[in-house]
Amino acid sequence: MKTALVTGGSRGIGRALALELARRGYNLLLTARSETDLAQVATEARQLGREAYTLALDLASPNADEDLAAWALAQPGELTVLVNNVGYGIWGRFEELPLSSQLSMLHLNMQLPVALTHRLLPALHRAPQAYILNVASTAAYQAVPTFTLYAASKAFVLSFSRGLRYELRETGVSVCCLSPGSTDTSFTDRAGMSAELQSKANRVAMLPEPVAKAGIEALLAGQAEVIPGALNSISATLTRFVPKSLTERIAAGIYETKGE
Repeated sequence: MKTALVTGGSRGIGRALALELARRGYNLLLTARSETDLAQVATEARQLGREAYTLALDLASPNADEDLAAWALAQPGELTVLVNNVGYGIWGRFEELPLSSQLSMLHLNMQLPVALTHRLLPALHRAPQAYILNVASTAAYQAVPTFTLYAASKAFVLSFSRGLRYELRETGVSVCCLSPGSTDTSFTDRAGMSAELQSKANRVAMLPEPVAKAGIEALLAGQAEVIPGALNSISATLTRFVPKSLTERIAAGIYETKGE
């Protein structure tokens, strides 16, 4: 039984990634904070003919990576896919945001996927073919004022993914990085973005399902990176050629509102 572990698998992109994997024949191990939401996704997976097991866990808590890895390895089936999806952003000026909140975000966005990947790689190596999907963001390709640490954390995820992919190139474990742009999830609410900025983001947001489909197709095809959406892909590509000072001013023009 091919099995996929999806962190943050109860809502948004994580939920869509989990159900896309279920459609492709994978049983699911799902974890997030909300037991109710996890149960709903598990029900949907079972309606697709797959098994699904859930663990309600605050992944920002101490030893969460150790507890999650132990739980995952104790479940039925062969772990063949790890999806490091859980993460969030905080909107605002760096010096005005609480340091504790920013450090918690960095832990969830960076340290958790690193620790979980390290703990589960031995199990992934035992499969003839296995996959790791790390979820970053188009923010990984440039600095984003007022999302300064979020963008930096996603740049870390992208770099970590590419470096690990190269290290594992002669093994049966393939690594892919999914970098979505604005997506119709609860991200903007949790980030604390103003109503004006949420409205801007919603006008160009993709739905989670096409984002997930693009991510899983790229993962199973052995690709290194995928940026869903033509506009998102073009924007990320342009950052390689446009001066950084200009891309930073453009990003600031989007995410900074008047009077702030």
